Amino acid sequence: MIFTIEPGLYFAKNDLMVPPEMRGIGVRIEDDVLMTENGPEWISKDIPKQIDDVEDWMAQRAAANK
Repeated sequence: MIFTIEPGLYFAKNDLMVPPEMRGIGVRIEDDVLMTENGPEWISKDIPKQIDDVEDWMAQRAAANK
């Protein structure tokens, strides 16, 4: 069985408690965990999750697709 863990933050367009540039956006980090007879196996462990790592990964993909 595979479990998907999806923590996320979603900001309403009219939420005056968040900065204007963040209103109306959502951010979700998704992880997939395979449950085996020997315990869990984190199958999405190599996917970047830190901001700098995600931006570097996206820049590398953009450069590779030119």
